[in-house]
Amino acid sequence: MFVVGAGSLGAEIAAARLLAPYFGASTIIWANTIATVLVSLSVGYWLGGRLADRRADLRGLCTVVMLAAVAMAIVPFVGDPFLKLSVNALGSLSVGAFLGSLAAVLVLVAVPVVLLGTVAPYATRLSLQSLAETGRTAGNLYAISTIGSLVGTFAAALGLIPTIGTHRTFIVFALSLALVAAVGLGSWRVLVVPVAVAATLAIPPAAVGADVRGGRVVFETETQYQYARVIQFRDGVRWLQLNEGVAIHSLYRPGSYLTGGYWDDFLVAPFATGARRPPGRIAILGDAAGTVARAYGHFYPATRVDAVEIDGELTAIGRRWFGLSGPRLHVYTADARPWLEASTARYDSIFLDAYRQPYIPFYLVTRQFFGLALRHLNPGGTLIINVGHIPGSGSLERVVTATVHSVFRYVARDRFSSSNSLVIASQRPVSASLLRSAAPGVPIELQGLLASVANRTGPALRGGSVFTDDWAPVEWLTDLAIVRYATGTR
Repeated sequence: MFVVGAGSLGAEIAAARLLAPYFGASTIIWANTIATVLVSLSVGYWLGGRLADRRADLRGLCTVVMLAAVAMAIVPFVGDPFLKLSVNALGSLSVGAFLGSLAAVLVLVAVPVVLLGTVAPYATRLSLQSLAETGRTAGNLYAISTIGSLVGTFAAALGLIPTIGTHRTFIVFALSLALVAAVGLGSWRVLVVPVAVAATLAIPPAAVGADVRGGRVVFETETQYQYARVIQFRDGVRWLQLNEGVAIHSLYRPGSYLTGGYWDDFLVAPFATGARRPPGRIAILGDAAGTVARAYGHFYPATRVDAVEIDGELTAIGRRWFGLSGPRLHVYTADARPWLEASTARYDSIFLDAYRQPYIPFYLVTRQFFGLALRHLNPGGTLIINVGHIPGSGSLERVVTATVHSVFRYVARDRFSSSNSLVIASQRPVSASLLRSAAPGVPIELQGLLASVANRTGPALRGGSVFTDDWAPVEWLTDLAIVRYATGTR
């Protein structure tokens, strides 16, 4: 009962982690995971009661646990190709992460959890010595199972996943189930099952992202937060991809500090208020491997750069593979909002680059957060937000703009592409003409970039709701955008 309890909750934690690289870790994903586990346990309780009445012997109970161990060991191997197919559907014909994640959890986790659910009534039936002890016996077993669930939860979240990864966490719980079942079955022959399960620990997890034509993976790792890989092309260009590999989170071009991507626009966007000199101090919230920080260190060596990234391993990747460095670079490993809350610094510009569907922290899209950012800006300072969104969809950008506008007096947009816009906010006027007038303060190498950004800069999108810390349904907003994109109704 103890090991089954640990395996049930450990599988739940690992299942949410297994889904996160593909669908994010939103409240919707967690709700789907928890609901599926609860329904599966309920079915298992019902089934276990019927089995116990028909065959109340230890061998039958241990056979069920052994089957659960095998089913759980299969989960990570079936999960990789299945979830890749789900991501492909999400980009083309999907009806949103809600249904996709629900189906994935049902297929991957329901079978072993149903089998584990049968154990409680089965074990209770076997443990009863007399009807007079029914309550005490059931209470003791459920207490033992609950303690096991507690141990399994913390073992998965704090021990196994950070040290050996999600893939092998499933296998460790499966191995523990197989071992206790083998002892109960009392036959040397059944030891082949735990031995086979243990052997799968040597199989390396499959890479999450899809192959990229012309590129090869030169580095990959599973961090505390996500799967990360570096792809290098023949010309030396490197990409940082996370999780399912749909987006590029950092880019390195040898011999250049410009990328040709939206990252470059951060180099001139602070001048959109007509500023005549570079910002003295900036904060980058969501630094990844440091594309923007590296460029600032080159073009504006006198600017202090506070680069904040929640995943410290991405910073290490940046130093090793993306040339992350700078004369006044200060790197912080922290979650953006708590870090800003604790900071007493004031900035000429704050850059927010943490919106990548479906991984959009709701607490970074609220009026309270933008108010916090304003309090850390010097007079006339700018807040510049990269809004990555579904191609052609403006729903997320409208909400971001409306929420920012509830705090900042002036808001404009730099529409870089159909899937990326920079929202520029300040208490001073922001416009393309002011950006052009600031050209003398920009290095000569960036004059062409400034002209391009000025040509793209225009009025902010109108419409959209104002999100708050209490009400910020960003998951539903982004899923609806995906549905509209897939059905052509955007």
